[in-house]
Amino acid sequence: MSILRSNLLLLLAAAIWGLAFVAQRVGMEYVGPFTFNGVRFALGSLSLIPLILYYQNRSPKDIQVEDNARQVIIAGMIAGVVLFIAATLQQIGLIYTTAGKAAFITCLYIVIVPILGILLKQYVSMSTWIGSVIAVVGLYLLCVKEGLYISYGEVLELIGAFFWAIHILVIDHFSCRVPVLKLAFFQFVTCSILSLIAALFLETIRIESIYQAAVPILYGGIFSVGVAYTLQVVAQKSAQPSHAAIILSMETVFAAIGGWLILNERLGFQETLGCVIMFAGMLLSQLQNLTRSKERVNDAIVDSDSNKLVP
Repeated sequence: MSILRSNLLLLLAAAIWGLAFVAQRVGMEYVGPFTFNGVRFALGSLSLIPLILYYQNRSPKDIQVEDNARQVIIAGMIAGVVLFIAATLQQIGLIYTTAGKAAFITCLYIVIVPILGILLKQYVSMSTWIGSVIAVVGLYLLCVKEGLYISYGEVLELIGAFFWAIHILVIDHFSCRVPVLKLAFFQFVTCSILSLIAALFLETIRIESIYQAAVPILYGGIFSVGVAYTLQVVAQKSAQPSHAAIILSMETVFAAIGGWLILNERLGFQETLGCVIMFAGMLLSQLQNLTRSKERVNDAIVDSDSNKLVP
């Protein structure tokens, strides 16, 4: 697969995920956040079954790790609990803020992940620190109102961004130990069960309400999970991880555009400027990874040329 085609598939995945913020917000008009996530992640887990069957004995990643059912389930449950917290904060936050703002704040995990890596004794580059400061400045312009006021929904999204970052680190830890698709399946099942249990105690579940929210739920469950996840898995076989991270962060832009076109959400000048600055900070935080990726590509080209000279 060509690099251009991989990048286009990643961009399509970003568009699907960005518009998922809009779908989540629309769905909240009919059902509660726990009900929405419970049904959405149940559909998401079901949509992964064909993928698991297709990639069985096909995916190099899955072949290299031990397929231990007990290990997979435990890893999936741990990841699912973190996912439940992150998704819940995001979904409830969407009640009180716009889809575009929620997406930009959520994508701060791009900056938070390397910073949390300090706890794992990982090196954090200067570009990451500078990008983090720039992203925080953008966050201030996007969210903070007169009198240093930040809305309840934006606070929830910000806390959620930390849990999304933790979720990425958890997945990174387990993905080299268990099959990734099965890990994803069990984390979605866990998140769905926890969400439905919470819905039983905190919300009134009505079939007619779920039916009214069918389109956003189906989009959030099947397209956002099944289709976009497939595109990511297929595309990242030919894409550099750092490049993929930057392309996928475009979901923030698609969320803002979707909120403007579908929900008639408007951002003022200060908020738009905040979005631009945040996006610049997130891109800058990936600068070191981009440099390393370029070095690897150049080394590979040199090695390839060297091999051609060997008789």
